[in-house]
Amino acid sequence: MTENPPVRRLSDWSPKRLRALAGEHGTPLYVLDPDRVRENAARLRGAFPEADVSYALKANTTRAVLETVESTGLGAECASAGEVQRAIDAGFPAHRVRYTAVNPPARDLDHVVELAQSHDFVLTIGALDTLDRLLDRGYAGRLCVRVNPGVGAGHHAKVTTGDAPQFGVPYDRAAGVCARIRTETPALDLVGLHAHAGSGISGEDLSAHRELVRRMGALGSEVGGLDFVAVGGGFGVPYRPDEPPLDLDAVAEETREAFEGCDAQLAIEPGRYLVADCGVLLMSVTAVKPTPETTVIGVDAGMTTLLRPALYDAVHEIRSLTEENDRVDRSCLIAGPICETADVLDRDRSLPDPQRGDVLAVGNAGAYGYEMASQYNSRPRPAVVSATGERIARRETVSDLTRLER
Repeated sequence: MTENPPVRRLSDWSPKRLRALAGEHGTPLYVLDPDRVRENAARLRGAFPEADVSYALKANTTRAVLETVESTGLGAECASAGEVQRAIDAGFPAHRVRYTAVNPPARDLDHVVELAQSHDFVLTIGALDTLDRLLDRGYAGRLCVRVNPGVGAGHHAKVTTGDAPQFGVPYDRAAGVCARIRTETPALDLVGLHAHAGSGISGEDLSAHRELVRRMGALGSEVGGLDFVAVGGGFGVPYRPDEPPLDLDAVAEETREAFEGCDAQLAIEPGRYLVADCGVLLMSVTAVKPTPETTVIGVDAGMTTLLRPALYDAVHEIRSLTEENDRVDRSCLIAGPICETADVLDRDRSLPDPQRGDVLAVGNAGAYGYEMASQYNSRPRPAVVSATGERIARRETVSDLTRLER
């Protein structure tokens, strides 16, 4: 059973410390706590003691996070050549790295095949076409086949992958593809199968996850001779303060039961679960505008800083860090500085009478926050610091926006 708290709420962060970091480093500012990453990794290892656990880098690739994850002994699951390079640069042993691309561009394959000449990581294919492209480049090494299990789940339609046709070899063709690889490509070592239901899977989706695991376990037994069968990660986290945390031990037990009978090692690849609650986003109030409909609160962070609300209609807990306790709460619309109607971080959010200069904190911002930040509207990306104030990524400047154009 796991022992440390299953989720870190925004209320668990010290308002005084966050205010101090905002004052020292400015806003918008991401604050990450590596110690929380270690706690989450320990909880995963405790719930899945016999599984091969890897971190899905796409959730957060900052060097500090990667080095922390690597120090816990987890592997690295990479969706691009850039993520493979980051994992190796952060110290992950090559044999603990898996490249799981979707429709990989030519330059990605060029890079990973070149890297594979000196690093023994696993390359995953989701189509026979990708296999042909690897063979054209002379790849000879460990191989995994991504399977489309026909079962999907997730917190939003845009991240439900298990039944989307662009992800993996169709389930009913997978065994034949594996047989072809073994008979026609002796230079390749087929070591695993991979599937992923989706991202942010919660209690409502566990039946779909269980069915995916059952199907992949059966397929692994049919193919035989595999080192591992990866069933993805996608474990959900509670973004709303009243939402209960995922019962990870129950998920682990159901996963083991569904996988029972397969001789290959079970592999999981969580991303969000490891890093979401290790981070908060700090932003400052720049304007307060009463309107007939609501009070509009302008802030210096927007969809270029935190894309999830605009892209997924995601809801993050937002709190004021003001020390004053006598302000009357107001229902507010919190909007960023981007010239888009979608640039709204929250609606009908109750805040104590917001004033210009107040600092607001956004919870569960460690996953897909800084990672998805952009320079749209020519806005520099924010800085990232650790909870103790050490710089993880410097704040971009206006001159950085055109650095590649010179």
